[in-house]
Parts: sequence; C-alpha cells; structure tokens
Amino acid sequence: MYNPELGEEVQELVKIATLPSVSGAREDIGETAAKWTDKFLISLGGEHSITPELVKPFLKRYPNLSVLQIDAHTDMRDEWEGSKNSHACAMRRVQELGVRNIVQVGIRNTAKEEQQYLKLENIFLGDTYELNRILTKLTTDVYLTFDVDGLDVSTMPATGTPEPGGLSYRQALEIIKAVAQKKNLVAADFVELSPIKNVPAYDFLVAKLIYSLISYCHAKT
Repeated sequence: MYNPELGEEVQELVKIATLPSVSGAREDIGETAAKWTDKFLISLGGEHSITPELVKPFLKRYPNLSVLQIDAHTDMRDEWEGSKNSHACAMRRVQELGVRNIVQVGIRNTAKEEQQYLKLENIFLGDTYELNRILTKLTTDVYLTFDVDGLDVSTMPATGTPEPGGLSYRQALEIIKAVAQKKNLVAADFVELSPIKNVPAYDFLVAKLIYSLISYCHAKT
C-alpha cells in the first residue's frame, strides 16, 4: 500500500469510503451519483453503459465538463443489437447529454457508422499519443472513464472485447497522473473488467490503477 512518490500510504492521508452497490433501474445510477458530486466519486462497472448516467449529475454541476475516455473502442454507435444503452453506445449517449469535448485515447476499433459523431482530432490511436495535446484538448473540469480494454490485450486480457495494440500499464499511469495533477478531475469510472477465475493478477492491476489515481489526486493538494 506504500506509494513511493508520496512517501506515505495514501489511506493514511485521505478518507476513503466504499458505498453500497447500486441495483435497480438505470436512472438509479445517476440519482445515486448525484448525492456525491461534492466528493471525488470513483464508480466501478460492469458494463461501460453505466457511464452516461454517471456523467449526467457531474455535467449539471460542471457545465463545461469534458470527458477523457481511455478505451479500445469509440463506443459511438447509435444502437447495438437493438439497444441504445449498449456498451457500444456509451459515448454517443454521453455526447447527447451535451458534453462537447470527448478525448478518446487508446482506440483500435471503430465502425464506419460512428464516424459522423466523432471528433477525429480528439482521437489517439493505439499506444500513440501526445500528453500535452491530450491536456490541451480537455477543458478544466474532466470526467475520466477508463474501459480496461484500453490497455493492450497482453497486459489486460480480462475483459469482454480485448484488442491488441493498446496502452501499457505505465502509459496509462502517465496519462492518469498528468490529468489528475493538471486538471480538475471531478470523478472517474473503471469498467469492463471481466475477471478470469483463479487469475487475480488482472483484478489487482485495475485496483492499483484506482489506488494510483487516488494518490495522484491527493498529491495535487
């Protein structure tokens, strides 16, 4: 639990609480998140389809909110397999909320039908990106949505739709650290982890990413 960059264990520096799981109707996600917009809320999926409901209350509090999406897929389909609330439609629904600036990093797969909704200048493919350009494209207030398939499949196979050629663990940490320390990161979600039975390494990887995010946010203060 010791963080060498902080010289401390972060749970000794900040208060961390675990909220109960949310179950029920889709709107219950947003209603629950709305109670915690004055805190740094980290939500755990499941499906990437939770993200629009989580973004909604933070957009209300921060009208110029931008979204940093780390993901293998653009997730901008209007519908997928008969559903507009599919994981493949998550960022399309976020865009429809009124979020004008979505920066997508780690992308390796998209569809022709999605191109009309994308800002191509805001897309960084595979493990290639320019950190300063990412920061420039984001507004002051940022929501982070981290789909674990944004990582290369050799690093993170424990996900439903893995893709080769994505970010390394260290690259993901570099991006998270920069955004946490240079922007007002208001909330985050981590989604699409699909644990592999008897192989806890990938679960631990995601837990370490989250723990590092908390550490970086604290270091900013």
